[in-house]
Amino acid sequence: MNKKAPQIFRKSTLNIKRLFLMDGLGALLTAFLLFVILRPFEAHFGMPQATLTMLSLIALAFCIYGITCFFFVKNNWRPFLQVISIANLLYVCVTLGLVLYYDARLTVLGFMYFLLEMILILGLAFFELYVSRARHHDDRSLP
Repeated sequence: MNKKAPQIFRKSTLNIKRLFLMDGLGALLTAFLLFVILRPFEAHFGMPQATLTMLSLIALAFCIYGITCFFFVKNNWRPFLQVISIANLLYVCVTLGLVLYYDARLTVLGFMYFLLEMILILGLAFFELYVSRARHHDDRSLP
């Protein structure tokens, strides 16, 4: 890894509240896309409506968690960030399982959507885990 990457990570850890907000808004976007865009166009994506509804409700719960953390977590933020990062990893595992289960039904567009979603959420989850375990950042109150 080059010398710039760790510096970028360190700089990003300075505002944990923004990370909670980004996670919450990303989950809201996911819930919106799944429920409002993909669900009515099941034939174009291939994932059953009931499954899309379930995934959108999970994403909505993650949204509520992230936004709540943004507003209320001031001290001891690490466990809260670890919870959402692990939840995001589990969401990706569930999504991957559903993609494999409905492989024959999924269209190319559906496969591409879920692949992109999984890549983005994995990146966010690993970044959150990295930040929550970073030794250089102490547990003082958030601004």
